[in-house]
Amino acid sequence: MTIHQAIASPGCGCDSQDMLHALISIDEALARIAGNVAPVGRTEALSLDHASGRILAQPVRSRSMAPAFDNAAMDGYAIATSALTGAGPWVLPVVARVPAGQAVTTPVAGAMAARIFTGAPIPEGADAVVMQEEVQRDGDVIHLSRRPEPGLNIRRAGSDMASGATVLDKGQRLGPREIAACAAAGAGILRVRRRLRVALLVTGDEVRRAGGAREAAQIWDVNTPMLTASLAAADVDIVASDHGADNLAGLVRQLGDMAAQADLVITTGGISVGEEDHVKPAVMALGGETLFSGVAIKPGKPVSVGRIGKAQWLGLPGNPVSAFVTWQVFGLALIRALSGEGPIPTRRHVVTASPICRKPGRCELRPVTLAGFDAQGREIVRFEDATHSARVGLLSLADGLMFLPADAQSLPAGALVEFQPFCQS
Repeated sequence: MTIHQAIASPGCGCDSQDMLHALISIDEALARIAGNVAPVGRTEALSLDHASGRILAQPVRSRSMAPAFDNAAMDGYAIATSALTGAGPWVLPVVARVPAGQAVTTPVAGAMAARIFTGAPIPEGADAVVMQEEVQRDGDVIHLSRRPEPGLNIRRAGSDMASGATVLDKGQRLGPREIAACAAAGAGILRVRRRLRVALLVTGDEVRRAGGAREAAQIWDVNTPMLTASLAAADVDIVASDHGADNLAGLVRQLGDMAAQADLVITTGGISVGEEDHVKPAVMALGGETLFSGVAIKPGKPVSVGRIGKAQWLGLPGNPVSAFVTWQVFGLALIRALSGEGPIPTRRHVVTASPICRKPGRCELRPVTLAGFDAQGREIVRFEDATHSARVGLLSLADGLMFLPADAQSLPAGALVEFQPFCQS
């Protein structure tokens, strides 16, 4: 049996019992967001052609039955099955031609047939559509050798949607499938939430624009383009994006200006307790409030959520991986709460490809890659031996986050863990 030795605590003391007792759990943090952040109040009416990606503010109800009338499910011949007497085969005269989009004027009475095309209304008297491949056409008659069942190849009126039925509830994001459902329901105008206004402030004197000139002690800015891409959704407007001043007075001015025009202000860096961490003091100087500050997770322990005036505030760590991880867990939850979309979809279970040995104390969110299925059909994830909050290079290979329980010091290969896939807002 392999025995895993305890990992020594680092000198910073961030995992000391006193520090951990001051932190809240991931689920508690998400519960506080859900219980305290309300959707933006204003809505707008948009045509169906311009509503893709937006969040419904009102339910969509069908304006009529769908389909609105009995119609043919395929090209063929509409017949009355009760008129087929004896053992067959049967010879039926073709008395009408019914294309889609035209009203039916000739009924099918007795032993006769109507040529019909997909989507066309079923003639009066007919109760089945025989596909054209099942008959032999000879001039103005068809030869039918097999008796069809009543209702064959007929789409019944209202079989998809009943008149007045709720097709989509409020809070749903409108993608191609939802747009299709709205169109089928006859909903040409939709009531949606207005776009969220988001402001982004990235701190750090050492940060420079990616690809630009930088000195020996400077780094390229990862967080601005990363979060800008994360916010690239149809229902989000980035109303401001700036590099934060590295002093309290400057941050107070910048955050105040951003809060005045945004629903959500996002900051990165400056939220720990060091001498150069000015973001939380700036929030407090503006009369801001914190919903929580510090979560028992690794990476991203200092993550904070609160308010500055009427705007929500999300304080992310400065290290890019920490910022990305906490954005995926808490940032998306905030966006969804503000848009009225509802909570992040439920995590699912996966199994580990290799053993894990780690320091317990905080829930660890480790980027993982999906690697197929085991013999029992369970998804397998592969991962690095540790989580590094500043190593961005491997993020592009990861599919989501594995949640390692706070009290777990070692897990065998094949252990069952929670998994949250990466997603856009």
